[in-house]
Amino acid sequence: MQRERRLRKSSDFAAARRHGRSWADPLLVLIARRNGADASRFGFAVGRRVGNAVVRNQIKRRLRALTRPVDIADGWDLLFIARQGAANSSFSELARAVSRLLKRSRVASL
Repeated sequence: MQRERRLRKSSDFAAARRHGRSWADPLLVLIARRNGADASRFGFAVGRRVGNAVVRNQIKRRLRALTRPVDIADGWDLLFIARQGAANSSFSELARAVSRLLKRSRVASL
């Protein structure tokens, strides 16, 4: 994923959490916030409660792969937060969760 399409700073993550709107699923939480920029950015958060480093990195890699082909309107910050159930879920289960959340948020055109 290109650098300008990622949330990198902790202040960006905090702003998304503080000012964004959220939608929840058993596996993931999506927080969306307008950023006023020319590009939309993605962020992925997986806490230590979800699993060890290998599991957390695997979940983040899967989420990056799932959001790469998604067509998002410009000007959004999207933060995906993994819940504990994401550690035991398959790629297709995560794909369904991402799709459901993006449809409910009406941010993406799927």
